[in-house]
Amino acid sequence: MLNEVTHIPAAPAAEALVHFQKRLTLETDCADVHAAFAVGNPGFVLVDVRGRKAFAASHVPGAINIPVLDLTERRLAEYPADTLFVVYCAGPHCNGADKGALRLAGLGRPVKLMIGGMTGWADEGFSYAGAAAEAVA
Repeated sequence: MLNEVTHIPAAPAAEALVHFQKRLTLETDCADVHAAFAVGNPGFVLVDVRGRKAFAASHVPGAINIPVLDLTERRLAEYPADTLFVVYCAGPHCNGADKGALRLAGLGRPVKLMIGGMTGWADEGFSYAGAAAEAVA
């Protein structure tokens, strides 16, 4: 039966394997970031690339704030060159994380994007840090 899903055949399994492996070299998700922080040293630096006010109001626990335009070699000098950075922004409606990842990659830094951003974090039911989170507590 043909429909909007089946009228274009799926890629061969070998092609799909390469595609999805490639995506996972560039992306991670909120649940994986949360799990990594839950066991201690996650092995990456989580970077909220939103503005300072947004970060102060609420952010993912364990994240640092480096707004996109501040992602410079000078700002990153304290981190070894092989440090993995995981970036996020407000959510799927925002391309700030893409811009941040682009800047980091342009500086020769390893980077992944946390898909979903703050929206994805909330959808998973995870708690936030920051002034807004403290006001609720």
